[in-house]
Amino acid sequence: MKHETISSPPRAALDVPNWKPIVARYQQPSPGRALWQVANTLVPYAALWYLMHLSLAISWWLTVPLAILAGAFLVRVFIIFHDCGHGSFFKTTAANHTLGAITGALTFTPFYHWRWEHAIHHASAGDLDRRGTGDVWTLTVQEYLEASRWKRFAYRLARNPVVLFVLAPLFLFLVKQRVPSLKAPLRERYSVYWTNLAVGAMIAGLIWIFGLKAFLIIQLTVVMTAGSTGVWLFYVQHQFEGVYWERQDEWDYAAAALKGSSFYKLPKVLQWFSGNIGFHHIHHLSPRIPNYHLEKCHQAEPLFQTVKPVTLFSSFKSFTFRLWDEQRRKLVGYRHVRTMLRQQQRTDRC
Repeated sequence: MKHETISSPPRAALDVPNWKPIVARYQQPSPGRALWQVANTLVPYAALWYLMHLSLAISWWLTVPLAILAGAFLVRVFIIFHDCGHGSFFKTTAANHTLGAITGALTFTPFYHWRWEHAIHHASAGDLDRRGTGDVWTLTVQEYLEASRWKRFAYRLARNPVVLFVLAPLFLFLVKQRVPSLKAPLRERYSVYWTNLAVGAMIAGLIWIFGLKAFLIIQLTVVMTAGSTGVWLFYVQHQFEGVYWERQDEWDYAAAALKGSSFYKLPKVLQWFSGNIGFHHIHHLSPRIPNYHLEKCHQAEPLFQTVKPVTLFSSFKSFTFRLWDEQRRKLVGYRHVRTMLRQQQRTDRC
């Protein structure tokens, strides 16, 4: 059944003051804070691997919790890697690129290739006409209704929570990041190969120390914890109630940042492990702000106080979001689609 194209009224650009001078005050990296974050993240992460090695002689009941904790620290390692990719963590390009390459190997992610792909995400987040790179696969209701049965099945499978938050992170970090995009520039493609060599050497060394079986169990636990947490954070940051999506002609950068990226208000301990990435609305407005300045920026500027927070409890509602309804300008679940189909069938019979 062919469905008519849904046209929606244009939405005006977000009416905000000149935000560029506001965010510029927080864009200057702090060497002291950056080095302290490196120390309180990479040192405990390395120490946990050493403790896991010692714990193998005692009990797996001790090793696995340590691996889960190491996974939490790996999330924080990735946030440092992420900031280096934006050139915001340190003052110099060389320092950002060097630490980015090191943390990239630790997170199984090629620095230059990821940076290139992530820049596309920042330039197109919330734009319905530029979906498909560095984002979560999201169809509109109309696109879903007009899709083939196979595409609908593939979409429902991809959006299944077990696939999205358990299997997809493993595939993303262990498989997908090993292969460069054919669209990527030459340096970005080579960064994948160099990262693969570094990851291979790291894995070989850890297998030599831990043994193959112990390494696999520990590394999979660490990657599963970090990957699932990271994908969930990214998902909630762009799939929440009241999120902004627009067609390219109506898309506005500031609106996409402040309305299309969530303020995920987490408990302090989770905020620490996630490197303040919950202040994602500010991050998308200005990726040049280091993660260690995001909270200060949010608290100091009245502009950001108007952004409604997504709490840990309310974020679980995001599990029910599946499709973007252009007519209602909101994310909906499959139940909404079934209701639409029943209404359409009644209309056809009449």
